[in-house]
Amino acid sequence: MQSRNPWLDTLFTALAPVIWGTTYIVTTNLLPPDRPFTAALLRTLPAGLLLALYCRTLPARHEWGRLIALSALNIGFFQALLFVAAYRLPGGLAAVVGAIQPLLVMGMAWAMDSRRPPRLAAWAGVMGIVGMAALLLSPGSAWDPVGIAAALAGAACMAAGTFLARRWQPKVPLLAFTGWQLLAGGLMLVPVALIVDPPLPALSLVHVLGYAYLSLFGALLAYALWFRGIARLSPVAVSSLGLLSPLTAVTLGWALLGQSMTGVSLLGLLIVIGSILAVQKASRPAS
Repeated sequence: MQSRNPWLDTLFTALAPVIWGTTYIVTTNLLPPDRPFTAALLRTLPAGLLLALYCRTLPARHEWGRLIALSALNIGFFQALLFVAAYRLPGGLAAVVGAIQPLLVMGMAWAMDSRRPPRLAAWAGVMGIVGMAALLLSPGSAWDPVGIAAALAGAACMAAGTFLARRWQPKVPLLAFTGWQLLAGGLMLVPVALIVDPPLPALSLVHVLGYAYLSLFGALLAYALWFRGIARLSPVAVSSLGLLSPLTAVTLGWALLGQSMTGVSLLGLLIVIGSILAVQKASRPAS
């Protein structure tokens, strides 16, 4: 679907990573500790059930294989890795590693579609990593190897899922496409959560509100906006917007948790914002 108003579609799509950027502060301050897979499960499965029941539209039989693969990349694997990183790393650092995602999508488009990325987009992608490195190297950053590996693997899964979702989108409405991915991905997380995580304690109202927020806003709304953007914008443009997630996480950590922001960190923020805008400009089709 060609976007009639690409900048408005960009704005709507950008809301998804902004919402995802709140995941880290919610996880560390509102949820029971040390249950990353349970958090991922309770985020995705209820949202998927709600959308599937609301839409009541099944993909065609031949589309299920690709839908399951997309569910694993975009939801199952990505959400599990996301929460491992969120629990083991500071909020900003957990998402900062995802700066490599736009370059991964550009590489996939080049390798699979022979679409060489515009020079501006490639350089902007590199500068996005430079900007994130300025945030990453800020004082107080903790280099947990497992957390860093989980964040890198999660970025790779999301990059592949973003690229393939445009190619493999089944002929069902957007909300159904979103709901079936959330439902299938959530089901993939059930055995992992049951085996790896300890049982949930008695949940307080704060815990319930935290899980409800992650499911209704962080999954149902955010993924609907994200897949809408994938259908209307180029995968490279969409993936670059993912950098807004760490920007949101770092900003919230500074504003609400008193985390330090040095001059280098502020420069990194400006570089990343410039990188996002440059990728959006370079990804626009010629008039």
